[in-house]
Amino acid sequence: MSEHIVSPKIYVGIFASLMLLTAATVAAAYVNLGQFNIVVALAIATLKATLVVLYFMHARYSPKRTQLVIICAVFWLAIMLALTLSDYSTRERDSARITNASQIRLS
Repeated sequence: MSEHIVSPKIYVGIFASLMLLTAATVAAAYVNLGQFNIVVALAIATLKATLVVLYFMHARYSPKRTQLVIICAVFWLAIMLALTLSDYSTRERDSARITNASQIRLS
């Protein structure tokens, strides 16, 4: 089995993309998007992680079985993130209800 040689131009392009996505992460931190702040941050982080895995870990040029394992892992991560985000989206309403209930008791 031979190694795949990646052009330095591709590495420079990926590095530039990662730097742009890092700048987008910093810019997104200064924008108030309400509940979507975490969604935007995770989307940008997912794009950066995808670029790192595909090019710097050479997953793009790996055998089909390895790609299948990576796809299954990403699918599992998506399930876990969906469950976490669904829990995160209900926290604010629950804490507001608890705060209101404690204020009623104090009155």
